[in-house]
Amino acid sequence: MASIFSKIAAGEIPSYKCAESKDFYAFLDINPLVKGHTLVIPRREVDYIFDLTDEELAGLHVFAARVARAIKRVIPCVKVGEAVLGLEVPHAHIHLIPMQSERDMLFSNPKLQLPAEEMQAVADAIRRDFELSAE
Repeated sequence: MASIFSKIAAGEIPSYKCAESKDFYAFLDINPLVKGHTLVIPRREVDYIFDLTDEELAGLHVFAARVARAIKRVIPCVKVGEAVLGLEVPHAHIHLIPMQSERDMLFSNPKLQLPAEEMQAVADAIRRDFELSAE
């Protein structure tokens, strides 16, 4: 059975898409810690990130770096932090979180509830920047 993330990447479940390639997909977390909190996944469904092949793992991180640079250009922040947790969904993923301080990376923090219009505007801005940076 496909994971929820596989269904999102396949377009079977709607998402706030930030970037995509043949092998990877990035979308806004619907329960963000901060505005711009993005998830990056491999399209190939693998539960544990370190079960990816070396090439897939390297590619995932290169793709995530491009997404992080787009986030940093769009969302005012000091840095974009990266976290790999992976227990809540059985599909490898990276959290990219715009940070003003390290406290922004605490997953025990309350989650934001942003209006759908704002989420879509953020995703669109990240996607435009990501796509422009590829040219």
